[in-house]
Amino acid sequence: MSDPRVGLHDLEAVMAVARRASFRQAAIDLSVSTTALSNTIAKLESNLETRLFNRTTRSVSLTEAGKMFMEQVGPALQDVRAALEAVHSHNIGPAGVLRINAFASAARATLVPLMLEFLRRYPKVHIDLVTEGRLVDIVADGFDLGVRSANLIPSDMIVISLGRPQRYAVVGSPAYFEKHGRPHTPADLLNHHCLRIRLPNGAIYPWHFERDGEVIRLDVRGQLTLDEPGLVKAVVQEGVGLGFFMEQDIETEIQTGQFERVLEDWTPPRDDLCLYYPNRRNPSAALKAFTALARAKLSSRA
Repeated sequence: MSDPRVGLHDLEAVMAVARRASFRQAAIDLSVSTTALSNTIAKLESNLETRLFNRTTRSVSLTEAGKMFMEQVGPALQDVRAALEAVHSHNIGPAGVLRINAFASAARATLVPLMLEFLRRYPKVHIDLVTEGRLVDIVADGFDLGVRSANLIPSDMIVISLGRPQRYAVVGSPAYFEKHGRPHTPADLLNHHCLRIRLPNGAIYPWHFERDGEVIRLDVRGQLTLDEPGLVKAVVQEGVGLGFFMEQDIETEIQTGQFERVLEDWTPPRDDLCLYYPNRRNPSAALKAFTALARAKLSSRA
């Protein structure tokens, strides 16, 4: 091995490329050129005498050695970041970057008000919020916090309930129901035009129903498959078909009469939304302040 020494910037570069699966996007995150980032990774791989990434003209993915490297280095790098931020924040209070991962509806419903109040209190903190539908390992992907339904959170995480149970909703426009009638059971949906949902991993998301202990997951039928909630909402508004949403995403449309809800007795409240984060020895001042504010907000609603 030529020179095994590895700097923090090298580790940050590996984390960014692994997180984005793209040298170009990672370079934007790190505010460096794609060429400079590629050279950094190449030099590190040369020093380690190990290839960390598989590269093609269209994709970037971790090798087995790269995955092992990430599993070992990711948590350690988070601890180093937290220790540096703790020292830096000792005299100036919470500062630095707080990275949060959430799915979009959770961010809109509960996280945005909390973040805005936090930023007013702590102007030296920058929040980097990433919203995505896929489940991520917040430690391996370099996040400080995540927001998910309680049942999706790993058991080794510290959890703070945000006090808002998730609930599905099946909706259509008044024009649709006037023309096609209303479903009264989940099975009736098989005779309706439904908008199918594609997940980030390419799978089709089944519509979920539950009543009196009976659970149904239905692969609905329809002429359209979409992967973005805003598009689904726009198509429902046009009276083309029925949509399946998280309740908080279409509250305004229901209240204004643009959408009408059906099968409500088949969509009971589910798990609460929760903020979660790993148990670290040296949490940053920003992380401690953010979680303290979340707990205070929860207590004030109790």
